[in-house]
Order: sequence, then structure tokens, then C-alpha cells
Amino acid sequence: MIFVIKNNRKITKIEEFEYLRTVRKQEDYVMKNFRVFALFSVSMLIFSALSCSTEGALQHILGTSAEAPVFLDCRPVSSTKMVFRFSQAVNVKSIYFDPPLEIDSVEGGDEVTVVFSRQLEEGKKVTADIIVEDSGMNTLNVIVPFRTRNDRMPTLVFNELRTEYSKPKAEFVEFISQGAGNLGGMRLFIAGHSLTTPVYEFSPVEVKAGEYIVLHLRTLEEGCQDETGADLALSGGADAQSDARDLWVPGSSKLLHKTDALWLVNQDDKILDAILLSENSDANWKSDKIAEAASLFGKEKAWLPSNGDAAEWSPGPSDAVIAAGTTNTRTICRVENPLARPCAGNWYITANSSATPGKPNNPKRYTK
Repeated sequence: MIFVIKNNRKITKIEEFEYLRTVRKQEDYVMKNFRVFALFSVSMLIFSALSCSTEGALQHILGTSAEAPVFLDCRPVSSTKMVFRFSQAVNVKSIYFDPPLEIDSVEGGDEVTVVFSRQLEEGKKVTADIIVEDSGMNTLNVIVPFRTRNDRMPTLVFNELRTEYSKPKAEFVEFISQGAGNLGGMRLFIAGHSLTTPVYEFSPVEVKAGEYIVLHLRTLEEGCQDETGADLALSGGADAQSDARDLWVPGSSKLLHKTDALWLVNQDDKILDAILLSENSDANWKSDKIAEAASLFGKEKAWLPSNGDAAEWSPGPSDAVIAAGTTNTRTICRVENPLARPCAGNWYITANSSATPGKPNNPKRYTK
């Protein structure tokens, strides 16, 4: 579906066709004469930008002004409203969504607001193709993926981690859901991987209270399928359980280490849960990324001192779960029943051969 506006009114199909044909002609001309136009400051810019999607945005600029608009990000405001932010005020020339969405209204400005005619499915992945124009007649075409608003996220928390790898048993992060809801749009970050790009973004998945979800951090075997529906016995592969939900990160790269920081966020970037790991209790973090994540956890009270609360603090390695003794069979587990507050004292390393992905944690503890 194409939604095109001109002079605050919907234009006719003929006008729409002529406009889009003109834009395509401009694009073809720029592509054929890029080197010449570069001398006159006409450029095409392609890069990953801040967006509400892991893939980032594609931006295509046509115009001669150095002050051409730049796409900043987008966010779902509600189940019927999206906002796209630009560096300056723009008018929307056309907008298309894949899969198609029925649009009720579009309002321009530095924040372009799109209102949909009906409530959208929670956490669904959609791609927007939007063409805007500023007051200087510079045209910007942005293609950006996003997830629709999900206001039914359950309380999902970390429960067990495996940081060590021995084929075919991969590293994993186990969660437990403390209520029913939909996971669509939640994102998992691991600092050793990236502070800005999530390791995993959840698809729309309905879960029940008390459900165990195991995110396997490598996909090494055939039959490793994401269990996004009611069938929890769908997936094969090492450590897959028939009564727990198994999800898989594609590829075979190592994503989790003994010294690391993990956090789970919602669509408003609020930290839902976090955990800090350190292989030792040194005075300082050896990685700037881990240090930055730890500082964020302290500021947001996502990680607490073991001996009480703190107004604001910056946890060091000695405040983390000491992971030196963990192995492929000795995992890092949280105290369950009831689920303990997020601090180092409420996590422990299980005894030998006591890993329990997709099941209640084994209370036997590792001792040197």
C-alpha cells in the first residue's frame, strides 16, 4: 500500500505515479553519474543508523544541501502509532509498509507520526519505506525495519548461564517467565559482543507463568528449531528439552565469556534484568565495554550490592558473580523459590554435571 500526501491532501493516482517516476529517475541519474555529482555535493549515503531494529536503516539522499535531513530513529508509541525522528522538519511524500498496514493519518515535522487504522499485532517485524522532503527540496528515502508495540511483555529474568563450550553443547542463557505475556520486541545484550547491537531480539511468542526459555547461543546441529508456538518438543539438538522453550542464535561464534555483562531490555530501552560476571575479583574491569555496562547497571539499579541497596554505584569485578570455577557442566545459577534479587550473592556455580537447561536449577554447589 502506498500512502502519498501533497499540500496536506491525498494526491490522485496519476499524481502519485508521476511523483514516484520522477524520484526513480533521480535515483537512476545519481547512480549513473555518481562521480560527477560527488564534485557538486550530491551523494548517496548508506549506513547503519540508530533505529528500532537490529538491522539498522538504509538512507538514500537526493539533493544539493549540506543540511539535508538525516533519519535518527523510530519507535512504536502504541499499538496504533509509530514515530520516525529526523534531524529537521520534513514533509512525508510517500510511505509504504511491508507487510502492508492500513494508515489512518500521517503528520510531518522533525517527528513524523503515523497513525494506523487498527491495532497492530504485538511485536511483529515490519519494514517501513518512507520518502520525506525538507524545506530545501532535499529528498530522503529511508528503509528501516522495526517491531510493533508490545505492551504485554511478561517479567522475564535470567536464571542459568553456561559460558563454556564443548561441541555439541553450546553456551546458553536460560530465562524464567514470572508471568504470562508476549516476548515480541525484547532484546538481549551481551557486552562482550556489543553495547549497541543485541545478540538476540525475541519474536512474538506467547509464554506462561513459570515457563523456562533456553536461548542456545550457537546452532551446531540439524533440527535445532525455534519453538515459537505451543509445541515445546519441536526442537532437536543438544540440551533441547521437551517441556521447555528452546530458541537458537544462528552461527557458531562465541558470544558469552566468563567476564561479561548481560542485560534484557524492553522497547523503551528499560533494563528488565541484568547480570555481571567476572573471572576474578580484580580492582578494575579489563574491558571498557564491561565497565560501561557495569556503570549503567549501577545507575539503573539493575545490579545491586550483595549487602543492601545503593542509591547509585558503579559495580566492579568484586561485585560480580565470580565465574572462575564454571565449566561446560558447572553452570552459573540463580537462587530460585523465590527468585532472588539481582546481586552476586544470589548466584552460585553448580556442582559437577549439574547443568539443568530448561529445568529448575540444581541446588548442589561447586566447592574447590
